[in-house]
Amino acid sequence: MSSAADGETPAVNGTGAVADLTAFQRDILRLLEREDHQKGTSIRAGLEEYYGIDVNHGRLYPNLDQLVDRGLVEKETRDRRTNDYALTDAARDALDRRDRWVAGGDE
Repeated sequence: MSSAADGETPAVNGTGAVADLTAFQRDILRLLEREDHQKGTSIRAGLEEYYGIDVNHGRLYPNLDQLVDRGLVEKETRDRRTNDYALTDAARDALDRRDRWVAGGDE
């Protein structure tokens, strides 16, 4: 079994795809699940509203990049300064599997 704690990146379609993420990263995915194709500033605003505190650039963007590297988020350039972030199909499947697991159902 691979684990992010062991320094391994779990397969996107494996059961660890969401389980090995931080809560902050899962919150980013949930935010994108509600409203896909967001700018980083929109994601930041949604997280700040939920957490009730400022979310700094140095926390948000490295986590977004890790989600992109894991194949859970797609990143596209909107213009020279702005990127668009969206869930991948693999992320939607992984979130669905996690929801079923949390509900006590089959994976």
